[in-house]
Amino acid sequence: MDLESVLFSQGFGARRQCRALIADARVAVNGATCTDPGAEFDVASLTFEVDGAAWRYREHAYILLNKPAGYECSRDPQHHLSVFSLLPPPLATRGVQCVGRLDQDTTGLLLLSDDGQFVHAYTSPKRKVPKVYLAATRHPLDDAQLATLRDGVLLHGETKPITAVAARSRGERLLELTVLEGKYHQVKRMVAAIGNRCEALHRERVGGLALPDGLGPGQWQWLEDDDLQALRTG
Repeated sequence: MDLESVLFSQGFGARRQCRALIADARVAVNGATCTDPGAEFDVASLTFEVDGAAWRYREHAYILLNKPAGYECSRDPQHHLSVFSLLPPPLATRGVQCVGRLDQDTTGLLLLSDDGQFVHAYTSPKRKVPKVYLAATRHPLDDAQLATLRDGVLLHGETKPITAVAARSRGERLLELTVLEGKYHQVKRMVAAIGNRCEALHRERVGGLALPDGLGPGQWQWLEDDDLQALRTG
């Protein structure tokens, strides 16, 4: 693939902008500045630099973001900042989308990708991907509430009860809840249905993929092959 096409595919702007980056000697490949937009490279293991920042060529972007509170999962946010403002511009330019959404006050594991099939697969209700949440509750939890969540609660507007795959307490007011669906405000509504209230909500796992301990709020990382495999097998 020629260098101009590499930059274009990786989100560094329109082709005209990519040619300008190359012409201005701002792009290096294998440590050597390249000013020829037509120079051909094998993208299989290609790493290049733009303004000194290293990028590896990736056919698709698979991203894990530790979403902080106060950010909307939208490119056109209404009342808060967009989660896309937490990403480098090339990732937003190449069209990554949120794989499902978290409310602005919900924190934790958020997936993003520009692979349409991947986004569809992990947002489709048919996929039945387990998601693990931690909910801080206003009132103490008891065994009856946990059993009710596992047996199923009927939410307003639904025709069938929704059951938790698992529900257990991690503390007097800390609920670990595993669900398969991704309905609107589902966890908060389930907690309300057992006579409690969700004061804070955090997603810590999707499938077999857990939020890394060392990834702070607002930080992101690429998903590598082993991460994607963990996601599939969870």
